[in-house]
Amino acid sequence: MAGQTSGPGNIAVPTIEQISADRITELAEKYWAPHSKEKHLDFDPNVIEDIYMQDIRGSNFSIRRIMVLEFSQYLENYLWPNYKPGASYSHMLSIVIMVNEKFRERVQVWQAFRKLDEHFPDFFQQVLRACFEDELLINLREQTSLLFFLNHCFNSMEEALCRDQVKRLVSLSMWISLQPARREYEFRKYPKWKKYWKAIQRKDKPEQMEMLTWERTFLHRLMLKFLSILDTITVDGICPNDKIHYCERFLELLIDLEALLPTRRFFNTVLDDCHLVVRCQLSALIKRPEGHLFSQSLISGRVNILQN
Repeated sequence: MAGQTSGPGNIAVPTIEQISADRITELAEKYWAPHSKEKHLDFDPNVIEDIYMQDIRGSNFSIRRIMVLEFSQYLENYLWPNYKPGASYSHMLSIVIMVNEKFRERVQVWQAFRKLDEHFPDFFQQVLRACFEDELLINLREQTSLLFFLNHCFNSMEEALCRDQVKRLVSLSMWISLQPARREYEFRKYPKWKKYWKAIQRKDKPEQMEMLTWERTFLHRLMLKFLSILDTITVDGICPNDKIHYCERFLELLIDLEALLPTRRFFNTVLDDCHLVVRCQLSALIKRPEGHLFSQSLISGRVNILQN
């Protein structure tokens, strides 16, 4: 029996027979399937490593393989309940991939995290730091998945566990990334913000400054990273698809940040200070045939920025 097609892109959905015969189903029976709970083996981090390297990264992030994992309730019954600070990149990335898949399938996402929310801040911090990891450890395809995840978090600010994490990235304190002259110019336009700025500085504790500065400069540094990747793309020659997809997804993230009232107020100024839109307009990518989607996103994004 052939798999039916469903969802975006008409991806073939695995049949019940295919799922039953899949090695993932066998692993689920041993480790996390609800109906075999009494017979489960103890948690083994090597299982997560094996699944990630063979069925996720090893399959080139095959949607069909990830769908089988989602059907088995891999995220809510194994990945998240066993996440602890210091977990491996494979563990963290597996969670990211499964969250992205849930959003793609438009099913309930955050319920599992609400039940066990103790380690979500540590997990979110690990995601943020992974965005700047060396490509030998976390390649561009994986870093693009991280961008997808962050975008989902920013668009889920109605969820307290997401809101508590992302609001620190887009608050007034992110203006630490502005050129001093630009910051003073903005304060002259909006004097009340200078009062808030001074109040924030008074509340900052010296022992927390390293972490606070890292969070407050996160989006600025991520924009600089994006621009450095964009600058490596030339008009002629071979351009890896992973670079193009990263740039496309990053632009989508920026557009969504501009579209959301809670995030755009202070972010817009940092974005403008980076001259990011202008540098995108001057990039080689928009001159390449593969840059059509990037170019279209840039046009719509620029309209949003001008309107804001």
